[in-house]
Amino acid sequence: MGSDDHHLGDVLNAIETIVSRMRENADAPAVVWNGAEITYDSLLRLIEAWESRLRGIGVGPGTVCAIVSDYSPETVALFFALMRRRSIMVPLLRDAQEPIDRFLDIAGVEVVIRIDDEDGWDSEPRHNAVTNVLVAEFRDVRAPGLIVFTSGSTGAPKGILHDAERVMRKFVRPRQGWRMVLFLMMDHFGGINSLLSTIANGGTGICIPNRAPDTVCALIESTKATLLPTTPTFLSLLVASGSHRRADLSSIQLITYGTEVMTEVTLKQVRTAFPSADLKQTYGLSELGVLRSKSESKDSTWVRIGGDGFEVRVLDDVLWIRSEANMFGYLNAPNPFDGEGWLCTGDKVEVRGDYYRILGRESDLIFVGGEKVYPAEIETVLQEDSNVREATVFGVKHPMMGSIAHANLSLHEPEDAAALTARLRRLCVSRLARFKVPVRFTIVSNEEMRSTRFKKLRPMGVQP
Repeated sequence: MGSDDHHLGDVLNAIETIVSRMRENADAPAVVWNGAEITYDSLLRLIEAWESRLRGIGVGPGTVCAIVSDYSPETVALFFALMRRRSIMVPLLRDAQEPIDRFLDIAGVEVVIRIDDEDGWDSEPRHNAVTNVLVAEFRDVRAPGLIVFTSGSTGAPKGILHDAERVMRKFVRPRQGWRMVLFLMMDHFGGINSLLSTIANGGTGICIPNRAPDTVCALIESTKATLLPTTPTFLSLLVASGSHRRADLSSIQLITYGTEVMTEVTLKQVRTAFPSADLKQTYGLSELGVLRSKSESKDSTWVRIGGDGFEVRVLDDVLWIRSEANMFGYLNAPNPFDGEGWLCTGDKVEVRGDYYRILGRESDLIFVGGEKVYPAEIETVLQEDSNVREATVFGVKHPMMGSIAHANLSLHEPEDAAALTARLRRLCVSRLARFKVPVRFTIVSNEEMRSTRFKKLRPMGVQP
């Protein structure tokens, strides 16, 4: 473990700028948790307490420390305490579906701090930790670190190492502070970005006990939340559940959505459900951070992305990005950047002036007899049917056509499968080229349509 505690502030200009801003907002609410508001003054005292605890358990510069928790006052304070001590933090969800041992091993975690659902904590040293080669190199930078993991949906999860001071530089310029629902999970970059931007701008982070639509909507009403960052899949679920009609959501001024393609049908439904809210598409990658974005309009899926510190280009209809805040590297995979620092995102796009429309990941494309099929285009058509709650289109290998399209569907009301298939096939034939029409429609449960992170579960390359 690192032990040099001298001059900890020397390389923490952005982090200390944010801490100073917290002092200026001493009486303002920083976090809402279990119905109570915790002020910035109280949060600063929690940070100081954690710095003392960390010294006591030997967590200092360069120590790789896992936080097994969920959003809470102690968790937020621990994030900042670890950054101020130039440690390397590894946020992991307390109730994650995946076993955390492999994440601890990949990151070479030396100390695990667990925070329970009552905000109590304990710590445990890992004496058998093996230092990752990239982590050893990063320690020479003498900066605080952040390790997050990809979802591993198409293979083993990749550990991504960031310089936390560079991540925080994005938030030095003051912007509007929101009463933000902390919906995006804290173990992925989008959730960390939500939390840090909230605190950096004097906003209020609203912790939620679970992500059921009724719970989220009730919390928006009781806390007067103004910003909901989420996913298209969750917004589709919220509208389908009718939760928005059972709570007063008039305080919401902005809904941001990203991480997957938004269909035009879902966007229209969300506009109807939140008539006074602005809608904004976001874009980011764990390797690069979250880019500044501006939707063409609240009813458009076209978005302008980039901003200070980011460059964007399109090669062969695929989006490439270069960032000043590029990750330090993968812990367990080759460097994905080209010689000039550009990263291929894998996202197929259309371009119109300064705006882009995200069509989907290259890996999601279905090649039917050599023709490209974008799942989102078919899903938009299927969602026009009044009984289709959610639709997920994916490719199935075929001996003659290469691949064919199949669709999984969840419904509002039970229906005979044969009648549904006939009606949906007629709808698709009237709106799509023949090769895009799904060959099979399968009714599945709502839970089978999405992951625990409220993203579509899209089977890849399955056999017919």
